[in-house]
Amino acid sequence: MLYLLAEWLGFEGALNLVRYQTFRFGATLMTALIIGLIIGPRFINMLRVRQGKGQPIREDGPQTHLAKVGTPTMGGLMILVALMISLLLWMDLRSPLVWACVAVTAGFGVIGFFDDYDKVTKNSHKGVSGKVRLLLEFIVAGVASYLIVSQINTNLYVPFFSDVQIPLGPFYYVFAAFVIVGAGNAVNLTDGLDGLAIMPVIIAAGTFAIIAYLVGRVDYSEYLGIPYVEGAGELAVFSAAIMGAGLAFLWFNAPPAAVFMGDTGSLALGGALGAIAVASHHEVVLAIVGGLFVLEAVSVIVQVFWFKRTGKRVFRMAPIHHHFEQLGWSESKVVIRFWIIAIILALIGLSTLKLR
Repeated sequence: MLYLLAEWLGFEGALNLVRYQTFRFGATLMTALIIGLIIGPRFINMLRVRQGKGQPIREDGPQTHLAKVGTPTMGGLMILVALMISLLLWMDLRSPLVWACVAVTAGFGVIGFFDDYDKVTKNSHKGVSGKVRLLLEFIVAGVASYLIVSQINTNLYVPFFSDVQIPLGPFYYVFAAFVIVGAGNAVNLTDGLDGLAIMPVIIAAGTFAIIAYLVGRVDYSEYLGIPYVEGAGELAVFSAAIMGAGLAFLWFNAPPAAVFMGDTGSLALGGALGAIAVASHHEVVLAIVGGLFVLEAVSVIVQVFWFKRTGKRVFRMAPIHHHFEQLGWSESKVVIRFWIIAIILALIGLSTLKLR
């Protein structure tokens, strides 16, 4: 908005400054961080008063989690408010890619909010029916995929190889929707320990900020042998908003957490990462950078599949972070070690830019 306002008013000096995506990246990150830190305490108090008992804790989960009874959820609202305000202030809102990512973030956030609301009001961890939630997610992702594909081609680019692409044609719309929905639910499954999900999200967002900036530059994309997507550089600013809002939330979510992000935050942030990956034509790289989220999701799929077939469990408990808790790892040890894995995977994902 400030970008468009400076252009409309003819403020050449301000326009020259805000024209640079690198400047707006830093400004967006700091704006989201400051807003989040300011509104955080009031948001948490409001949620605590309105929710009473807070997020329901699974009785069949790790016994150490029972001490978290009363911790409010829906902290994702704080993330979304800080993120959206900073985006409205600093982003160039004329790109359909930007609106597609905003639509996914807001749409998934609303779906997650109703899921959290259902859990809190019914004092149950089940929430909205999984089938209903997936249907709504695919509708939102489908609309976003249509907006994105209107600006890019329908090729799937393969990392580590230069100019290797798989033409998916109309199937790309379905593929893109699956990436977005899969990313949203993978982050949602990862959100089970204090600080576990938000830091890998910040790391992934920072990684895709670099990727989006490079993809949006003709010179850099040509030099690196990666697909060029006009307007993708604005997604670096979008990623900065995720990072700033995420860091503010981590301030309050650090162990012992004063608030949980809930599905409101995890679905929205995961979906946003998926949308950015699709818009920047780096869907496969998302599976590398977000490998921790993939591992969490796969652990649940494997556990459910194997238990239904044999009546036995592969892991002591799924998602896999609970498995390590059951092995005797403390919560902080699981979280920090998973953060380290997220950093390593992010570096591997960035290496694909040059190894082609």
